[in-house]
Amino acid sequence: MVRGVLMSIVLDNERTNGYAAGESVSGEVILELSEDIQVLGLHLRAHGGAFAALTVNRGEWVECLNEKITILAASTGESNRFTAGNHKLPFNFQLPNGPLVTSFNGKYGSVQYRLTSVLERPLLPAYIVHRELRVSSRIDVNSPSLLTPVQQSKEKTVGCWLCTSGPISLSARIGRKGYCNGEAIPIYAEIENGSSRLVVPKAAIFQIQSFIVHGKMKTHRQMLARVRGNHIASGSTETWNGKTLKIPPVTPTITDCHIIRVDYVLAVYIHIPGAKKLKVELPLVIGTVPFNGFWYRNSSATSQFTVDMSWLALTLPEQPEAPPNYADIVSEEELSWGAPIGTDQSDLVEGLHLPPFTVIQEFRFQPPPLYSEIDPHPANHPTVQRTTPLIQEG
Repeated sequence: MVRGVLMSIVLDNERTNGYAAGESVSGEVILELSEDIQVLGLHLRAHGGAFAALTVNRGEWVECLNEKITILAASTGESNRFTAGNHKLPFNFQLPNGPLVTSFNGKYGSVQYRLTSVLERPLLPAYIVHRELRVSSRIDVNSPSLLTPVQQSKEKTVGCWLCTSGPISLSARIGRKGYCNGEAIPIYAEIENGSSRLVVPKAAIFQIQSFIVHGKMKTHRQMLARVRGNHIASGSTETWNGKTLKIPPVTPTITDCHIIRVDYVLAVYIHIPGAKKLKVELPLVIGTVPFNGFWYRNSSATSQFTVDMSWLALTLPEQPEAPPNYADIVSEEELSWGAPIGTDQSDLVEGLHLPPFTVIQEFRFQPPPLYSEIDPHPANHPTVQRTTPLIQEG
């Protein structure tokens, strides 16, 4: 704070996950003045990039953003007078459409962006205020490459010297590669313990940070979340049918910066007492555009219905034919097999004792009843005459 002047930067609808490339950033620079001042100009600068350092004296910087916005400019030799009180000066600018690396703080480096407001006054040094600007690279987990299932299998035989036991096998699978923060990953796994030891299956999500400076690289690996299964005795098996592991709030995957990279893996492993663990790692991509579920529903239905339907193209005609005339498929001789309309009631009663198949055969070629406007069996009931009820006016 400078004497008599307090300046701050406020963003409209600030996003927790950050702004993406090509989006508009709007807000206000607020001046709180305890006295009247003269202002030559007010400028806003959006800038930032990636920095990585493997040692104290060895680092590398990559600029990702450098935009300058003029909020207030004075004419040559003139200044603007601001009276005591609060003044709000709005701004609006668009982030470049090119790739912007996601904001990140890591073990040996970071990706940071700032908004810097510069207030210029006559005969006085510029008054500068900074505030963080969070940026997030857009990663859509609905892209085809991130919707493919991921699966790995491994087997290991444990023992001591010549005393060996049976193998321990592990097969793990997830339905897709891309997920977002807060999603629960269903894990499908099959574990078979052919050894003589009691083993425990576990799963964990790991973040792998990679920093590359002048051709040299350092990595930092940290566990973010984990889950464990039941103990598996010797000669037993266990199956995970969608055991879930929730993704905590983490930085999305970073692959578009040549000095900092952030990757994720889902590790499914077997803890074996007295031996090195048996482990498979399934790659994960943490995105920013949530999964919409459309592909998953369709793929599930497709996987359950794998019958080859190509033969339909060979058998079905391009234009459907009209149904045939009944008289064209039933001969006069077959029509004569039908029972006459005035069948005696005793014949019908006798027919009830025939085998069902005989009755079915008798009516197989019966023609449909003929349409007639004259009822062949008029009811012997007096005609009912409808009358309209009288409505008494009250």
